[in-house]
Amino acid sequence: MDRRRGGETVDRLMAQMTLAEKIGQLNLLAAGEGLVTGAATATPLAKRLDAGQVGAIFGTKSLASARDLQDRALAGSRLKIPLFFAEDVIHGHRTVFPLPIALAASWDMALIEATAGFAAAEASAEGLHQVYAPMIDVSRDARWGRMAESPGEDPHLAGAIAAAMTRGLQGDDPASPGRVAACLKHFVAYGAPLSGRDYDNASLAWEDLLEIYLPPFAEGVAAGAASVMAAFNAVNKLPMHAHEPLIEGWLRGTTGFEGLVVSDYTGIRELTAHGLGSPATVALRALAAGIDMDMVGEDYLAHLPALAEAGLDAPEAGLSVPAERVRALIDRACARVLGFKARLGLLGDPWRGLTGSPPAPDRAEGRALARKAAARSAVLLKNDGLLPLAPGARVALIGPLARDRANMLGTWSVSGRAADVTPLFEAMTAIAGRPPAHAPGCNLVEEDWLVDRLNVHGVTVTRDPRPEAEMLAEAVAVAQTADVVVVALGEAKEHAGESSSRLCPDLPAPQRRLLDALAATGAPLVIAVFAGRALALGGVDGRCGALLYAWHGGIAGPEGVADLIFGRAEPSGRLPVTLPAAPGQTPVSHAEDPTGRPWTGRFVKFRTGWLDLPGDRQPYPFGFGLSYTEVDYAPPRLSAAEAGPEDRVRLSVTLTNTGPRPATETVQVYLSDPEARITRPARHLVAFRQVDLAPGATREVVFEIGADLARYPLAPSLEEARWVRDPGRVVLHVGPNSRDTRPVELTWRA
Repeated sequence: MDRRRGGETVDRLMAQMTLAEKIGQLNLLAAGEGLVTGAATATPLAKRLDAGQVGAIFGTKSLASARDLQDRALAGSRLKIPLFFAEDVIHGHRTVFPLPIALAASWDMALIEATAGFAAAEASAEGLHQVYAPMIDVSRDARWGRMAESPGEDPHLAGAIAAAMTRGLQGDDPASPGRVAACLKHFVAYGAPLSGRDYDNASLAWEDLLEIYLPPFAEGVAAGAASVMAAFNAVNKLPMHAHEPLIEGWLRGTTGFEGLVVSDYTGIRELTAHGLGSPATVALRALAAGIDMDMVGEDYLAHLPALAEAGLDAPEAGLSVPAERVRALIDRACARVLGFKARLGLLGDPWRGLTGSPPAPDRAEGRALARKAAARSAVLLKNDGLLPLAPGARVALIGPLARDRANMLGTWSVSGRAADVTPLFEAMTAIAGRPPAHAPGCNLVEEDWLVDRLNVHGVTVTRDPRPEAEMLAEAVAVAQTADVVVVALGEAKEHAGESSSRLCPDLPAPQRRLLDALAATGAPLVIAVFAGRALALGGVDGRCGALLYAWHGGIAGPEGVADLIFGRAEPSGRLPVTLPAAPGQTPVSHAEDPTGRPWTGRFVKFRTGWLDLPGDRQPYPFGFGLSYTEVDYAPPRLSAAEAGPEDRVRLSVTLTNTGPRPATETVQVYLSDPEARITRPARHLVAFRQVDLAPGATREVVFEIGADLARYPLAPSLEEARWVRDPGRVVLHVGPNSRDTRPVELTWRA
């Protein structure tokens, strides 16, 4: 129970509540049909509210609907216990910012915190108290659709983002005006599914769990996150909604988390499909594991009353729980729900956040922030001097996403509006003062069945009925009239996101054929890729003079891209994920473990690698990104080549902007441990810092290095895990990305 606010009130309520009232507090329902026509309407939700059987509601769409639901809940609660209201606010609320994977590409924690803060202010103004964000699942498999919501492949970067978003959403206090409670999700290893399939399970070494997937949650908890959501997957054979060792053990025991744990949508009910027992059995297993609230499934409501009276004896599931233990678990969960409401200030004021004060922030300010975020999130992968475009150049804009609005929002933009998007055609016209020559060139995808799947949440993909040959001929003719051609390619918004795993994460076939036709004209091409995941771009960069990875950038995404194309903004984005060279080269990351026969970067027989990967195709590495200038790195220097375990060593590197334009450089430090008790990653990120450099400027960047950076887990099991550090040599790699670094060696004494 959270004792920071309302502890006495929670204790008083717990002493007065009946068993049924306690169980009702554990029920988390969707707004659904709401109350429809008012207080007299007997919808299923209304009946639950009248009976005091709802603890919280998610998915309300207005302040008025939230107020109506709260009024109904208070009338139905003997002790006048209020609801709290939640919603998916993944990358903005009404103002949709770039996808989380795109914001991660900014490597700018102040910017990420600012976008979360603005989203919190908008959400709070509409009566929301909790948002299901940040999503901090480390993701290394481009096939997995929810990479779109993730912070990328690295736990250090993901941890920094978890803390920044938590601070932005909650401020110093989630009950303060304009703030909401963060909900870290999805706990845990949801981003490590077999075959990249959503909802699939994760089987991995305990060391990987402790070092890759759990640290972002530890950082979010340390930043004060008020709640956590469990993941759908199983981890090492035990589904997370029943994973007591990880929830009650690691999350609450190791990190000291005292907040609320909620299930994902019907996650408790799905334990039966996982093979963990009958509906009653899995309800009790989830409760014992530490799942405090049951989202939508109502399994707690259906089964806990009888379990509290008779207990459970289920030898087939290895479970025998007496009734008094069941009642104690119900009390534990209910106290946590009430403690959460107390932390939100709702037990003292049920209308906290429902008065419309403070009002929503200025949308114009949000749009300006979204435009800045889009420009800082886009990653320049190649530039042969084409960008920024020369003044007066005759420009053509070709591609199926050139005039698109809806897909620019990206997945999980539940409260966003396509009408708020300025498409790339209009954004370029506004800056250049005249419209570019234009042709769509091709359809986004060619399969009718795929169009239907992509339009699952409303029509965002339509088909041009013309033959492809006619569309290609038109595009070629337009390209031949221009000095430079901007090509807008990529994915639909629902290509990525939940239940959107892809077997082949690359550009769809019609777009590849369009690119071939345009390249054959000899016209200089600038390719902008709008996507929600790490697409395989092997061969694409050979057809263009400039390549910009723009992601799905939200309401101002195309405007941010136009700012970069015309030089109104400087490219500073860096990849938060490795872009595979081919669709089958996944999962892949910069922090892979070495083998006894390591990959050389080219195919060599009897070395690890890919037989059918051309030798000239390399992945774009984690941390990579170009600027419109050149930044020179001097050799890194250490204040001492040898140090004791309690010492702090200064690692310094001098940067010089040798080009004509300003730069925001992200200096990255990686660590290798070549001699350890177990195989360690070839290199992994341990620190980074962004610095601004004017043309010609020189700046020294200093990092403090401690022996703790070389710690790693030994874990024959979760319970037996321990963190160790070995004396001896480590290698620090400093550079602009995970590949192009300069090493320096440091020796730690015992």
